[in-house]
Amino acid sequence: MTTNNIESIETVEINSQTNEVVDNALVGETDDVKLETKALIEAIKKRAQAEAQSAGTLTRETYVNAVRQAREAIEGEKLIERDRLEQSWAIIQEELDKNWQLLLKEVTDLGVRFQDAGKAAWEAFTAPRPQG
Repeated sequence: MTTNNIESIETVEINSQTNEVVDNALVGETDDVKLETKALIEAIKKRAQAEAQSAGTLTRETYVNAVRQAREAIEGEKLIERDRLEQSWAIIQEELDKNWQLLLKEVTDLGVRFQDAGKAAWEAFTAPRPQG
């Protein structure tokens, strides 16, 4: 995080309720992640309050539709959750392990075949020849 970001976040007043919600929801996350999330929530609250104040010039129905569309747009932007990333990584690791085991089996089988071929070649080479 740059100094400019830190300075701009430090000027944001964060509500105690927002603090509590984010701290409980993001247990184990870094302070930077928590701080950015808190600042985002506060910015959304301020924006919603400003929109509500300016709604006096709009019909209530138009305002409700605009807020609904904004919410749907925000919800529509799906973020990859940590659980999904961890699950994907676990699947990748399982596939790697399975492929590694298959590779080891193939190499072992190839080694046995080389041994068998070498043994057959040696036996053919050293086999007594008819004299004649």
